[in-house]
Amino acid sequence: MTVAGLSVYFPAVKPIPAVILALLSFSCAAGAQQPAPVAPAPPPPGELAPPVPTEALVGQSVAVMPITLIAADPALQSDTIYAPYRDRQTTLLWADSLIGEAFTGRAPEVRWVLPPELRKAARRSPGIVGDPDQMGQAMLRSPKLKDIPDPLRSSLRNLMAVVGGRAVMVPASLGFGRQADGRIRADLTLVVADTRSGKELWRSPAVGSGADPQAALDAALTAVLPLDTGGP
Repeated sequence: MTVAGLSVYFPAVKPIPAVILALLSFSCAAGAQQPAPVAPAPPPPGELAPPVPTEALVGQSVAVMPITLIAADPALQSDTIYAPYRDRQTTLLWADSLIGEAFTGRAPEVRWVLPPELRKAARRSPGIVGDPDQMGQAMLRSPKLKDIPDPLRSSLRNLMAVVGGRAVMVPASLGFGRQADGRIRADLTLVVADTRSGKELWRSPAVGSGADPQAALDAALTAVLPLDTGGP
């Protein structure tokens, strides 16, 4: 059936928001046809990015891959406000920590398996699981990529076979720049992929701004992980 532009095959379920339908495809019975979901286009200026569809992931183990690509606009790179972030390895670990805290703190109903745990799993399974920092996951930043190519697909599948679960959350890239008003802007590309079918299930360009890179990244994560308090 076709809902909001998404072609989805699934068993009979109660109606749910269309943004979650693509993620439900990987819970179908083995052997069922699984057409490629259509990732949402980047939102027009002024509109909110689609939030992380946590309702479709409740109770599941979902790996949060380490981020491997962080870049800053050349003008910002030379600015003193960016000085604490110029060391690549330190900044990658900082971003991993901030992203992990956002997911576990704002969506605790999902079992997020964070980068430190993924690295431990890889060390415990040499020859089976590759280094999660060296799998090439930054390639998923391209919005034209709907199918995960090998060897990345095989690497992710092997990782999830050890960790348990099927879906991975990939922070594919993070960029920083300075806005016209002087504030720092963070552009974070997040992708959810099904490691068995090799399909991209969800994508969202998370954008936020703040007085410094940390505040900007915090705002970007808040944009795609809003707290639903059940109010009016």
